Amino acid sequence: MKIIECPRDAMQGISEFIPTDVKAAYINQLLKVGFDTIDFGSFVSPKAIPQLKDTAQVLAQLDLENTNSKLLSIIANTRGATDACSFEEINYLGFPLSVSEQFQQRNTNKSIDESLKSVEEIQNLAIKNNKELVVYLSMAFGNPYAENYHPDIVAELTEKLHQLQIRIVALSDTIGISSPTNIAPLFSTLIQEYPTIEFGAHFHTNPDKWEEKVESAYQNGCRRFDAALKGYGGCPMAKDDLVGNMPTEKLITYFTQDLGLNKLELEKSLALSNTVFK
Repeated sequence: MKIIECPRDAMQGISEFIPTDVKAAYINQLLKVGFDTIDFGSFVSPKAIPQLKDTAQVLAQLDLENTNSKLLSIIANTRGATDACSFEEINYLGFPLSVSEQFQQRNTNKSIDESLKSVEEIQNLAIKNNKELVVYLSMAFGNPYAENYHPDIVAELTEKLHQLQIRIVALSDTIGISSPTNIAPLFSTLIQEYPTIEFGAHFHTNPDKWEEKVESAYQNGCRRFDAALKGYGGCPMAKDDLVGNMPTEKLITYFTQDLGLNKLELEKSLALSNTVFK
């Protein structure tokens, strides 16, 4: 079981700039908890995500000596991937690939086909630099733009990623519309069809829907979950203040097995989050 804590996703939409030392202190605290991976930053244009323009400076302040957690950074093009690859401390590059043409254009200023070419270039960069590429398939459970949506489109994109030898694909519910009805068949089908791919779940959720989403994904083979403490963050397009990230503290209560998390450090992280996300 892998829990990916996502302070980057929690922070990126906040308009008031969070000081670099505050970000670093928060991520350093998260590194003590025992999460598999920390999605900590982004090498995306500062114009697009001004909140994360200091990712390199944050990275320089992280204490990685006494943690087993790995680091993931989001990138949106080969330039960003090249920047991220220059840091030995980063283990994973995360690339957003959407089922929606409109959302892909908004995210990366490229079409889906153009973005797939970028994925190929970034995959080659990642392999050369000993990184692992994680592809997020956003809008995997539905499309808010009245474009054509079908689970087969998700499957077709997964096949193309498989051909590029992508080994981690996170099915992403960008606007919080997933439900057991569409979660279960997507995970069960893709996990069975692509045993070489590790499928993750990146759910945005209302407070009362988190458990049914986790249960549906877990019961159908998912063993990798993205989350953010207290559910901070979310998609601005959702236009719903209640739709945020999967709350980490709720997610972990679903599992009966020992996840290897330090509960004391988790409590400290929850308390610190109140000062970071005022």
